[in-house]
Amino acid sequence: MFSKVLVANRGEIAIRVMRTLEELGIASVAVYSEPDRDAPHARRADEAYLLGPGPPAESYLANERVLAVAEESGAQAIHPGYGFLAENAAFARACEGAGIVFVGPPAEAIDSMGSKTRARELMHAAGVPIVPGTTDPVGSVEEASVIIDESIGYPVAVKAAGGGGGKGFRVALSPEELEEAFEGAAREGERFFSDATVYLERYLPDPRHVEVQVLADGHGNVVHLFERDCSVQRRHQKLIEESPASAVDAQLRERIGRIGIEAARAVGYRSAGTIEGLLQDGEYFFLEMNTRVQVEHCVTEMVTGVDIVREQILVAAGEPLSFTQDEVMLRGHAIECRINAEDASKRFAPAPGRIASYGEPGGPGVRVDSGAREGYEVLPLYDPMIAKLIVWDVDRETATRRMLRALSEYEIGGLKTLLPFHSALLATRQWHDGETCRDLVEDGEWLAALATAPEEEAPATDGDEPKLEREYAVEVSGRRFDVKVIGTAPESPDAGATSQKPLRRRRERGDGQAGGGGDAGELISPLQGTVLKVNVEQGASVQKGAIVCVIEAMKMENEIAAPSSGDVEALSVTAGAPINAGDTIAVIK
Repeated sequence: MFSKVLVANRGEIAIRVMRTLEELGIASVAVYSEPDRDAPHARRADEAYLLGPGPPAESYLANERVLAVAEESGAQAIHPGYGFLAENAAFARACEGAGIVFVGPPAEAIDSMGSKTRARELMHAAGVPIVPGTTDPVGSVEEASVIIDESIGYPVAVKAAGGGGGKGFRVALSPEELEEAFEGAAREGERFFSDATVYLERYLPDPRHVEVQVLADGHGNVVHLFERDCSVQRRHQKLIEESPASAVDAQLRERIGRIGIEAARAVGYRSAGTIEGLLQDGEYFFLEMNTRVQVEHCVTEMVTGVDIVREQILVAAGEPLSFTQDEVMLRGHAIECRINAEDASKRFAPAPGRIASYGEPGGPGVRVDSGAREGYEVLPLYDPMIAKLIVWDVDRETATRRMLRALSEYEIGGLKTLLPFHSALLATRQWHDGETCRDLVEDGEWLAALATAPEEEAPATDGDEPKLEREYAVEVSGRRFDVKVIGTAPESPDAGATSQKPLRRRRERGDGQAGGGGDAGELISPLQGTVLKVNVEQGASVQKGAIVCVIEAMKMENEIAAPSSGDVEALSVTAGAPINAGDTIAVIK
């Protein structure tokens, strides 16, 4: 068994992996970007090392630096969590070349399943049903149009070959929407996966997203841990997951479990993986395989009692799985809500900021996987997830009631989160009846009704008592240390004052679309990010609701709509340029 493991990630998944390492008696090593110097995952680890210099958004992708830290710290293995380096076959090979164990599948399996077109070919050859569409990349909009007319039909999904996690997924409902969908999927594929190739699938209008968790070791053992339903999504990214799936009966459960095992065996898989599929009208289709631990692995752990990360580590160390298929039991029902820094009332616009107050729920059957605390800043550089709230109870109805109770106890002050959205959705008839809830998630008016007054941070007071103890994070040769300084407080009248940036009151609009208010006709950016595309020119006429530009922030593309009809009198943005929250995008009068 390993004595020390480096966790090449941040946030809640890094802390979740560290907890299992601690239980196994394994020392943990964290890496962090410059903005993450004081992040909880860096404080939690036994050792922590800076990944800079370089752009903070790219720090966790710095293969060579991560490997150098592993060598410097004496780590024998690297656990990548999910995202970043988790499905990077080149990094897995680099680990092997450096004599460091990659806690994940073989690089060949990542290659095979990382390309969605190659994965579809393999699954089709193995007899696993796939969603009708192409198994080869499609090179142009014109080629796509011919294929759609001849064999697929509309609506059609255009998907990045290297995509995943909802990135690089666009839908064309008609021929008029094909070019925009094709370009959007290719653009996200290039940006997030360095692969602009796309393929086509029949778009199923309201399927259930059902996936099966698999585990495989290096001794020929492959098991499944039953299925999860992840149908509640926004922009093809999951919001709520549950296990077991309410629409899956015992016979179908056995069939899709068998599909998962066959898919894993087809690529010589090892470690934890997920076979994602679509279920509609009793038909189950292979969608893709995620060659990593999933965000939603927690619900499976709650209903099976299996620590999936623990099994990953044991397998990586060369040990067999600690149980057989016959020993896996499904008990009760678990639900997970992703607590993101997003404003659902504005169609899930990112809402980064500093957490002014923080309190987690508790009680029987409640689990919180969090990477945050009071004072923690949710950065626009990274994914907007603050935490995952997971509950377990004997059945779906009682688990729902427990989740509603836990949501009401959760306190996150100072910024917008999805807590109101989850509470509202879980109280609807659609959720009660086991529907996909797609009608609600895509209903702008229903979402707008969830708007809450913006919270303001409490101003610093002059009467605060001066602290006699202060804690600081210091770095020595790139390694992080926590230092406590104890001494007499200064007697200056300003000694107790806290340095604080002036509050910037966000200008907001109330029509449920991403965008900002401001002076009459002024379109204000509601978020910080990068302008990916500008759809209008100065002097052009636009209609209310027309997309003025697309801003990439917190790993999402956000369409910024015109607040009213009129002429574009001024345009202040260009494609590829950075933009800050509160900046003027355009003046439309």
